Amino acid sequence: MKKIILSAFMLMGLAFSTQAQEISKNALGLRLGDNDGFGGEISYQRGLSDNNRLELDLGWRNSKNVDAFKLTGIYQWVWNIDGGFNWYAGVGGGVGNWSIDNNGPGGDDSKTFAFVAGDLGIEYNFPEVPILLSLDIRPELYFSDNYSGDNFGPDIALGIRFQF
Repeated sequence: MKKIILSAFMLMGLAFSTQAQEISKNALGLRLGDNDGFGGEISYQRGLSDNNRLELDLGWRNSKNVDAFKLTGIYQWVWNIDGGFNWYAGVGGGVGNWSIDNNGPGGDDSKTFAFVAGDLGIEYNFPEVPILLSLDIRPELYFSDNYSGDNFGPDIALGIRFQF
């Protein structure tokens, strides 16, 4: 039974690796989603090979009482589906910091955190214009002794990037 399962995974990997890819060398844009309260991110993708890339995202939040940032790095594997559609999966992590301005007896509060993340999504590469549209989910697991809130956050986002 183990040999059958291993053979099936090897055949799937062979099928995905033989399909042609068209990963842009660079892509810059926005990733808009929940992002655990951060909202939008500036997103940059750098193609490393025919089917691998690195994605760097910078999320920030600046409101009356809360200032925060989060930097994420994800290594992604990309597989072609058909007709400009790709799906991708990746792993990575990052760091962040948030600061709350309490004008009351609690005073100001600032916390730094680290996290690991996975990534799973689908994208469409428009053939006539250098635009990449994506939809993905990024589950994140946070590590910090002083992190307030849940230690897990699923992040679903829509991305739009200009390829160059």
